[in-house]
Formats: sequence, C-alpha cells, structure tokens
Amino acid sequence: MSESPSLDGLRVLAHPLRLRILSLLTGVAMSAAEAARELGETQANVSYHVRRLHEAGLLDVAEEVRIRGGLAKRYRHDPESGMRFTSKHPDEEQLLIAAMVEELKRRSEFRLPDERGSISDAEMWVDRETWEKALEHARELSDLLHSAAKPPRTRGTIPVSATVAMFEMRRP
Repeated sequence: MSESPSLDGLRVLAHPLRLRILSLLTGVAMSAAEAARELGETQANVSYHVRRLHEAGLLDVAEEVRIRGGLAKRYRHDPESGMRFTSKHPDEEQLLIAAMVEELKRRSEFRLPDERGSISDAEMWVDRETWEKALEHARELSDLLHSAAKPPRTRGTIPVSATVAMFEMRRP
C-alpha cells in the first residue's frame, strides 16, 4: 500500500544521502551519474534521490546536455530553497535535523584533528536582541559558505563541514 503524497513528501529531507547531494550540487551542476561517481554511490540510487529532491523543489535543472546519444539533466541546488520547503512542511524540519545529526556523524570521521575548526553546543536563555543578532550571523555564515562553494577537488579548495541548527525553544 502506498503512502499518501503528503506523508511521503514530508520525508524528502530525512535521508543523509540527500543532504550530501544538496551540498554537492550547491557548488556545481551535475547529472545524477556525475554525482553518483563523486559520492561513491550507485547511479540508480542517486538518480532516485535526485528525482525526489527535484520534485520537492530543492533542485533546479541547470542544463541539459547530450551524452552518448542521450539527454542528461544537470541539477543545481539553491540553498534558499530549503527555507521555502521547510516553511511549507514544518514537520520536515524535525526529519531534517535528524538527518543532519547522522550526516554530522559521518563527516566527523573525516575531521582533521590538528586543523582549526569550531565546535559549539548550547542550550541557554538569552535576550531577544542577542538571539536576533546570532541568527543573522548564522545566516551570513551560511550565505558566505554556500556562495563560495566550488566543484569537488577544485585546485586551491579544501573540503569542509558546516552544520548549524539554531532554533527558539518552547519554555519548559
């Protein structure tokens, strides 16, 4: 029995591979086959996830190219699409956070321990002005990194991980 489209749609960001695809396609437009090679996944698996992300409005077709007599679509991720998506599907944010946790675990295995980085975790009470300022800095950080994203292995670049989840909590 198939799930209802609304329930099925709410799970689009719940898979860590989809987060990897979105991250990859922020820096460069790629076909599913190209993305699969870069991610070390099967083309069929990546194609499935790319279709789901495209259907949800999280990937745009950047171009169509002829490859060996066929037509391949190259997709690109607009980081702003995530906010539009989660605002339409609030329950998706919980699934997204769970997928982010799993993806952070995977990425941490590749961390260079002697290199500079920043790790912070906090649950605290702050005034509204400080909170708004912190959110603005987080958005600026995200914009900076996403706008500077390059194709994998571009000369002069380094692979980095950035995971930010900031939210106001209800009072206990």
